[in-house]
Amino acid sequence: MTDSVPGELTVSRATPDDWRVVSGWAADEGWNPGLRDGASFFAQDPEGFFMGRIEGEPVSAISVVNYDEVYAFLGFYLVRPDLRGHGHGLATWRTALAHAGNRTVGLDGVVAQQDNYRRSGFEFAHRTIRYSGTVPGGAARPARILPVEAAGLRAITAYDAASYPADRPRFLESWLTAPGHRALARIVDGRITGYGVLRPAHGALRIGPLFADTRADAEELFDALTAETDGVPVVIDVPESQPHAVALAETRGMKPTFETARMYTGPVRERAEERVFGVTTLELG
Repeated sequence: MTDSVPGELTVSRATPDDWRVVSGWAADEGWNPGLRDGASFFAQDPEGFFMGRIEGEPVSAISVVNYDEVYAFLGFYLVRPDLRGHGHGLATWRTALAHAGNRTVGLDGVVAQQDNYRRSGFEFAHRTIRYSGTVPGGAARPARILPVEAAGLRAITAYDAASYPADRPRFLESWLTAPGHRALARIVDGRITGYGVLRPAHGALRIGPLFADTRADAEELFDALTAETDGVPVVIDVPESQPHAVALAETRGMKPTFETARMYTGPVRERAEERVFGVTTLELG
């Protein structure tokens, strides 16, 4: 830990216990992270979480999670509302961003911060729209929709890697099996054609990721994931650049409630972007 000077901000790595505080801040902002997201986030890169403190009191936070040697993702950029406007966020940002080194960094930026992110070298890729709504549920699950265990972690990880800018086996091993998470895959003739995860959040259920070969595959997974939601609101973050993903959310009666911009500091590897019907999280990409 860094020695602190009275009244000055110090930035150091955060612990999972620290992150429970930060998750509460995010919930207060309306971001509504999943109830058990933290453990999976830390499984990917336990060194990628930072907190700013003044005389030991939490003031600011940010995560910069490294996935591999070329890609990282920034999230949870927060300053306590009563202490904004004093440069604490920028100081925390600079310390944390150094953790990414020369990697391309991605983020999902709220509207109010997008100009600041551009000045920091981030370029717009697409809007991400949060859709929310109460889904009727009750649909029978087709035989080809199975728990992800039927596909196996290695196969799911390979499918995910073809749809995402980096391999993330450590994250997925935790994400797919976390308490309260429901993870399903669509398997036809032994081949995965999509998978998705539903998880509990504050007053809602979140879907993410939802990756699928086609809209029909994604619809079957969406309906299976939401079959037993019992009137609890469902939330999914959809790339606006994927019209089939937008159409799926809208045909399920969901409405846009929030938006961010996916932005990058540099190139990211080729992937099957058309498979992305719902991003994993706005905090981790």
